[in-house]
Amino acid sequence: MTEFQSLDFDTMTPADFEQYLPEFFANGDGHVSTDPRLQTFLQNNPDCAALVRDLEAIADQARSLFEPSEDQEPSEAVWSNIQNKLKQGVSVSGEDDSPVPQTV
Repeated sequence: MTEFQSLDFDTMTPADFEQYLPEFFANGDGHVSTDPRLQTFLQNNPDCAALVRDLEAIADQARSLFEPSEDQEPSEAVWSNIQNKLKQGVSVSGEDDSPVPQTV
């Protein structure tokens, strides 16, 4: 990893920024735009600031895929329907689970 203490944030070019950007994300909390060391640079380089906003939005969406949410669980009505079907001997797909008579 790069030692950021030796990096001059005041003279950094957009090319330097793009080179270090993965490390900024990896070493921070995923919100590069809030890093006080980068505020002046991002204000002076709107294209880099737009890139950071886009990457932060992507990172936030990716993180949300791993967060549990209430709407991921089936509703009580779904569970009740499954339970009723099982009691009736009908599979969840709607097909009858009773044994098929064998012909000889």
